[in-house]
Amino acid sequence: MPRHPIVEDDVIIYSGATVLGRVTIGRGAILGGSVWVTENVPPHAIVSQAHPHSTDRPPERQTA
Repeated sequence: MPRHPIVEDDVIIYSGATVLGRVTIGRGAILGGSVWVTENVPPHAIVSQAHPHSTDRPPERQTA
């Protein structure tokens, strides 16, 4: 039974990233450092950690 991930061409995996199981990392995808991947990643996707934010006040609104 295959256990290793399938990493397609032109994929960038930064140090500290963890890829678990038989998942496919699509062509041109980028996996940021310290992410855990347990599902397939589509081509040209960027997987990164969420940016932490303070819960002391609501997030600022962006104006157009």
